[in-house]
Amino acid sequence: MTSAEAADMPDDGALRTPDRLRRRASRLLSRLTMRSDRLVNEGLARADARKWHYAVLASLEEYGPGSQAELSRRSGIYRSDMVGVLNELAERDLVERAPDPDDRRRNIITISDRGRRHLRLLDHVLDDLHEELLAPLDPAERDEFVGLLTRLLDHHTRAS
Repeated sequence: MTSAEAADMPDDGALRTPDRLRRRASRLLSRLTMRSDRLVNEGLARADARKWHYAVLASLEEYGPGSQAELSRRSGIYRSDMVGVLNELAERDLVERAPDPDDRRRNIITISDRGRRHLRLLDHVLDDLHEELLAPLDPAERDEFVGLLTRLLDHHTRAS
């Protein structure tokens, strides 16, 4: 339990967060994000993966081969972190690097057959984790929740 979570729980285990905090969407999203990140990170670790592995493999599967810079833009991973992620994936034979025929200074990254199989495994892992995360919601509420989050994120991404 984190110190922030402990602050919400008195000795008797009853919730003691003030109502004005429980009504703040920003705080609720922040708290849910912390719990979601922990759940996903721990679940992916059991599958010997990290969320950035999944992001890169999913990007390569959906959009095809790309340069490190393209993968950074597609996945939201900082360029400075992308090299380390790609090194990990290449060491596991999940991606392949080849010189770009149009610009020999950069590499083109491609998902391997092994990477495709690993991505399918990670899809199942994440499906199970999301079932756990969204357990209190019925299927229609889950779809609505994801739709609302997507709409909010799209709005704020365009605004930046």
